[in-house]
Amino acid sequence: MEDILTINSRMPSSPGKNIASVVNRFGKRLLGFIRQRVGNEADAEDILQDVWYQLTTTVDTEPIEQISGWLFRVARNKIIDRYRKQRPVSLEPNLRNGEDPAGPDLTDILLDDSQSPETANLRALFWKTLQEALDELPEEQRMVFIWNELEDIPFKEMANMTGENVNTLISRKRYAVLYLRERLLTLYHEIIEH
Repeated sequence: MEDILTINSRMPSSPGKNIASVVNRFGKRLLGFIRQRVGNEADAEDILQDVWYQLTTTVDTEPIEQISGWLFRVARNKIIDRYRKQRPVSLEPNLRNGEDPAGPDLTDILLDDSQSPETANLRALFWKTLQEALDELPEEQRMVFIWNELEDIPFKEMANMTGENVNTLISRKRYAVLYLRERLLTLYHEIIEH
């Protein structure tokens, strides 16, 4: 089967039939290509749908030559776009008990202006636990977390300082945040149980 798709000129009366044949021909291979490059099945399927959508909008305006190359190039661009749009993970959202979203929030305690002994003790316990957890992290993850969350240094500036790729730094921070969330959730449960 040829690898040229000129839907507008070959089958102007039934472009849907040609698109369906392209989906049948390249769908599994394209999904496999995307799966290898993204974190989960749902993201892979979303990206594949974006590729198919772009195909349907493009064939209405211009013929596509070398359809397989075009599809894989679009998929690669969609994957890159998805990574660029990913926001770095923050520590803050999961300081609340996941089972009781209306329950007390550690951020409320940390930002409380009152000087009660209980609040002061909780703050001290939080910072002690955070420091211990940070000390348990690998050096690269710890530094990225400290620079970004505590010193407010942007990832691009960190990349310039370290010579590392921005995506690598974002990934390191993500691993740090996941670990720290787990440790702080343990602290949260200890506070709530007492």
